[in-house]
This record gives sequence, C-alpha cells and structure tokens, in this order.
Amino acid sequence: MPAMNLSSHSLQLSTLSSSSSSSSSSSSSFTLHSSQNYKPTRTRISCVSTRPRRRVGGRKGEDPESRELVRLVMRSFSEKEPLVKTLSKYVKFVRTEHCFLLFEELGKTDKWLQCLEVFRWMQKQRWYIADNGVYSKLITVMGKKGQTRMAMWLFSEMRNSGCRPDTSVYNALIMAHLHSRDKGKALAKALGYFEKMKGMERCKPSIVTYNILLRAFAQARNVEQANALFKELDESILATDIYTYNGVMDAYGKNGMIREMESVLSRMKSNQCKPDIITFNLLIDSYGKKQAFDKMEQVFKSLLRSKEKPTLPTFNSMIINYGKARLQEKAEDIYKNMIYMKYSPSFITYESLITMYGYCDRVSRAREIFDELVKSGKEMKVSTLNAMLDVYCLNGLPMEADLLFEEARNMRVTPDSSTYKLLYKAYAKANMKELVQNLMKVMDRDGIVPNKRFFLDALEAFGSSLPSPEKNLRRTQYTART
Repeated sequence: MPAMNLSSHSLQLSTLSSSSSSSSSSSSSFTLHSSQNYKPTRTRISCVSTRPRRRVGGRKGEDPESRELVRLVMRSFSEKEPLVKTLSKYVKFVRTEHCFLLFEELGKTDKWLQCLEVFRWMQKQRWYIADNGVYSKLITVMGKKGQTRMAMWLFSEMRNSGCRPDTSVYNALIMAHLHSRDKGKALAKALGYFEKMKGMERCKPSIVTYNILLRAFAQARNVEQANALFKELDESILATDIYTYNGVMDAYGKNGMIREMESVLSRMKSNQCKPDIITFNLLIDSYGKKQAFDKMEQVFKSLLRSKEKPTLPTFNSMIINYGKARLQEKAEDIYKNMIYMKYSPSFITYESLITMYGYCDRVSRAREIFDELVKSGKEMKVSTLNAMLDVYCLNGLPMEADLLFEEARNMRVTPDSSTYKLLYKAYAKANMKELVQNLMKVMDRDGIVPNKRFFLDALEAFGSSLPSPEKNLRRTQYTART
C-alpha cells in the first residue's frame, strides 16, 4: 500500500444522489489508497480543518497529588467503612479541590447520595466557604443521575446560604432538567430559565447556555426552535464556537436527520468556524448509521488529507456501520488500514469487530476474537462480554449465550444490569421459559433489582414471541378438523 497523502485540503461534502444503496453490491469501492473521484450533483460545503488550540494548564485540583489522595479515599471506604469516616481520617489534607474530584468520581456511578454526604462533611470544616462552584458541580451531578428534585433543593440551599446565582449555576440547573424523562416539560422549564437569565445582570446567557439549548432542541427534532436560537445567537454579541456546531450536528446526526446536519455544517462553514476531529467523527458516524457510505468514505478521505488525524472512534464507527450493512470485506479493510497506520486496537475496537462479525453471520469468528481477548490476560470489560452475548442472541443461539454467561465468572468479569436485560429479552423472545426462570434466580442471588423499564422491554419481547390471536384461531380450527 502506498504512503498516505496527509497534505492539507479542504473538507468537501457533496450532496450526492440517494440512489446509491449502501448494502447493494453497487456501493462505492473504497480503500485508503483509492483514486476514485466523487462528483457532486448539487451543493458543495467546504471547511478548512486545523487542530484546535489546547488550553494551557489543567483545572484546579487536577495535580497528581490531589488525584492520588482521591483515589486513596475512594479505595478506602466501603459498607463497613462509611465515606464520611474515611474523609475524617484525612481531614488534615482534604480541601475543596479534593471534594470536587470526589464529586466527579462518585458521579460516574450511582453514588449520588455519597456526594451529598461529602457536601455535608465539607460544610462542617473550618476551611469551607459557600461557593457557587460547589453548588454548580453538585447540581450537575444530580442532574446526570436524574435527580432533578435534589438539584432544585441544592439550588434553594445555595440561595439560603447567601450565594447569589450566576450563569454557571443556571446552566447546571438547565442541564439537570434536560436529563429528566419528560422531555417536553424539561424543554419548557429550560426555556423558562433561559428567559429569566436574560433579565439578570449576573446570569446573562453565555455561549454555553445556547450550546446546551441548541443541542437539546436538535435532539428533540425541533428544527424551528433550534433555528430560532441560532438566529438569536447571530444577533447577539456572543460568538458561536466549535462546540455549538458539533453539538447540534451530532444531535441531528444521531436522529438520522442528515439534511439538517448538513445545513448546520454549511452554517459552520459560512461563519468561518474550522472543523476538528470531533466534527469529522460525528459526520462519519452519522453517515455510517444511515448507510450513506459514499458520503462517509468521502469525509474519511478528507480527514486523511487534513491536518487532523483519525482517532480510534473513527475506525470503530466505520467497522460497526459496515458490519450492520453486512459489508464484511469493507469492515476488515478498515481494520487492516488502521493497523497499517500504526494504531493500537482498544477493547472497543475488538468489541466493534465482534459485533461486526455477528451481523455478518460469522459467529465462530466473533467467538475467536473474544477467546483471544480472554487468553491475552487483559482485563475483561463487561461490555465485551455483552457484545459476545449479543452476537449469540442476534443469531438465535440462546443456549450458547447461556453457556457463555455461566462461564463469565471464571473470566473475572461481573455481569451488569445490561447483561441481564439483553439475556432476558433474548430468552423471552425465544420462549425459553426455563432459561428465563434460571436468569431470574441468578439476578435475585446477585442482588439485581429490575426496574420498570426492564420489565416493559421484557414484556415487549414476550409479546413478539407469542402467536397472534389470528394464529391461535387458525390453530384451534386446524385442531378441530383433525
């Protein structure tokens, strides 16, 4: 394979005719060394790509010593050793920056109650001073965990403590509401706060505020409201940034709204905002999910010619999306080219390959990759186990999935709620009642408590596996005749 040409070129996206089928044999042949030319039929959008500047320095509290102390605290507390007791052991060393890092670490799991324990512990220390930053961080954590009421309580607590809200606090509050399940109500609340912010000098909406709302309305497929916000932003003193466009394009892309995504890309180009690797990746993923492989390949070639460099998510996305279209050879070519370009596969890459082979009916090859990972001695991720289980379930092999599930404990990997959910749905769909009952026993033994969503999905799977009333009537009539 000849050396790749990475000279700087513009990103050129052509609105191609939709007649090219992604899964048909007529889809465009593509390799990194292809000389195929793409001819646009209507519009052309071009952006010059450069690397984004990196911020100098890190956030406060992100020095290695602070991280190490937080890791020590996280390792030390348990059911027998409460978090507050552990913090008291290190009271001479723990300060606000450490608590911020603790909020982050605890927020990555469902330990939001422990965040409140840390907060209460902070308030009792001599060095504690009520600060908007602390409340903003906690409100953000509560919002991500769907604890909107707790976020509102913290907002009230902040005002009672004498702190005056600022833009960052309202941004966190808007985000907290947008994480709630009732999206219609959440968007109305968010707009209410947005309008309120305009009337308060300390809380004027920032570009971050607009970015949050633009992405939210794009996710809700509310193009009219998103365009209204764009217009308002254009008329303000605020300047759009790369996060503005990436967020909106990603939301449209994930919803399959390719035309709207391309419209935002055109707006981005007209405002002289330069794309980064996130822009390239989201375009590649969005086109791939829609199986618009001609456009996906074109963006990838533009990426290789730009000053940016592909990342592992670039390749992982292409492997999976080719796999879903059952284009095994193309997916394998992408993997080979990735290795040729000196990229080291991550566990997500291997999961992408396992999933790809599952879609291409190559179950044995998927299992070979899985077994190689097990034998490698690398730490097994539950997501990798889930990927292999999903391949079995996708190919109608519930017994093989059940056998692998039993073997999982010997692989030093602990199943999570998503593991049980995908197995429950697969067993129910296959009408394997004994496997369902055994799985419920294991869930009970492991303390896995299914929520409402779990059972709704299970009932849906059961419903699809049961014969329709018409089939039951025909079966009764046939039995009566015989």
